[in-house]
Amino acid sequence: MTAGRACVVHGAGDLRVEERDPAGPGPGEVEIAVAYGGICGSDLHYYHRGAVGDFTVREPMVLGHEVAGHVAALGAGVPGPATGVPVAIHPATPCDECRECREGRRNVCARSRYLGSAAHFPHVEGGFTRRLVVPAAQVRVLPPGLALDRAVLAEPLSVAVHAVRRAGDVQGKRVLVTGAGPIGCLVVAVLRHAGAVEVVVSDLLPEPLKVAELVGATSTVRAGRPDDPAWPADVDVAIEASGAPAGLATCVARVRRGGTVVLLGLLPPGETGFPGNVVVTREIVLKGAFRFDTEFDDALSLLAGGLPVDPVVTHRFPLAEALTAFGTAGDRTVASKVLLDFTTP
Repeated sequence: MTAGRACVVHGAGDLRVEERDPAGPGPGEVEIAVAYGGICGSDLHYYHRGAVGDFTVREPMVLGHEVAGHVAALGAGVPGPATGVPVAIHPATPCDECRECREGRRNVCARSRYLGSAAHFPHVEGGFTRRLVVPAAQVRVLPPGLALDRAVLAEPLSVAVHAVRRAGDVQGKRVLVTGAGPIGCLVVAVLRHAGAVEVVVSDLLPEPLKVAELVGATSTVRAGRPDDPAWPADVDVAIEASGAPAGLATCVARVRRGGTVVLLGLLPPGETGFPGNVVVTREIVLKGAFRFDTEFDDALSLLAGGLPVDPVVTHRFPLAEALTAFGTAGDRTVASKVLLDFTTP
């Protein structure tokens, strides 16, 4: 019996593949037979630290918010899509009542519920399960021809699309991206698609930089080599995708006067020092970028249109090998995006 198997975190360092009784869809809900799930940095934090920022695991929780699969069943009152149709799942359910939701900024809704998140208690169960039940509004039918193992990138690609839009018009601009993890590399692909003429990517390791080159980086530089002549000066935009304080400092130092810095990577908990006087005297614009909203549909269209992001996916493991998959995903010298395959026993 494998129908109810799921990848569940019980606390720091305690990840288990265990049976979960799949509940059928209620009114307004859709049951999904999950095919693929992408391991995100937040999933790794929950596994290694038992927390993401201030969100601590207080009960066993199914991980995962990057998922795609097929419709398995419809709850009462749901007209479609039909059973068997391939779909991707938007992981957020905003309240649609708060000021932010009314102003069209549903991605920063404080009451939003997100798949595989410990932000609320009881926690919101995630998508690393063979059977997932979600509100019908979260289900997106895939564009024709878009494969499930490519559609699973829609969630992280949406994050990248939102971050680039926060930067403004990048047509013809020079951009620095600090951090060549999966999100940073997807940012590169979106930047090039949006017309950025130069995209320089920095990282501590050579392996992620190779992936960045494959998805469109015009040049790369090692973050631990400040004297490297490859470092750009006076870029128009800098996007911080590493989540490291040093990355933020680099963005502020390298962006031109009056330029824009987008903070995308989540920094360590607590206060982070950075060269604030440089921000003041150069009138640098700092913007945060958190999750996404309607960009999910745009990401699916980009994927269907052939956006060159396939090199970001480096490994696939069956659900039964979840521990190995998480171990691989945490090793940046060998892996970028790691997928869990729920279609195999």
